[in-house]
Amino acid sequence: MLIIYLELCHPFRGAIEVLVAKVPVLQPGVSLPLKILKNIYFQTNSDLKALDRVLSNFNQLDGHWIPKIIWLQCQLALAESFTNAVRHAHKKLSSDAIISVEVTLLEKSLEIRVWDYGEPFNLEAFIQNDGDRHRRIDGGRGIMILHRIADYLNYVRTDDGRNCLLIVKTFEPEE
Repeated sequence: MLIIYLELCHPFRGAIEVLVAKVPVLQPGVSLPLKILKNIYFQTNSDLKALDRVLSNFNQLDGHWIPKIIWLQCQLALAESFTNAVRHAHKKLSSDAIISVEVTLLEKSLEIRVWDYGEPFNLEAFIQNDGDRHRRIDGGRGIMILHRIADYLNYVRTDDGRNCLLIVKTFEPEE
């Protein structure tokens, strides 16, 4: 299976968002639609007390056909992403700063996007130079957890001055 990741502009939110499409190698003339089963989008203040609400919103997706281990990994990835945005990206901002979250459930993948207003961060450089950095007591392990969980992980600065962390996890549905 060939996986192609496309970065497209989303015209409805006024920001560049990343759309990830899984496209299997098909015979010429055969197409496969990208079917979104469920999608949630919400915003919350930059406060660790909001984590329960973030996870509660995630659980509304009811992905009962997703293998339990994948579901739990995605919950962990969302919790790590949210807490990283609060603790690191927004550490110099008030708790009134907004964090936006979108979770899209497709037939064989789950996409999590978390937007923050922090300073840009070079995710690739951090991952490539992780060495002992992620073992430090003062943080950095969350990024490495996300890197291990995600089948695709990206962090980009959008035109509206936000950062968007994209986590994609693929799976084979359970019956």
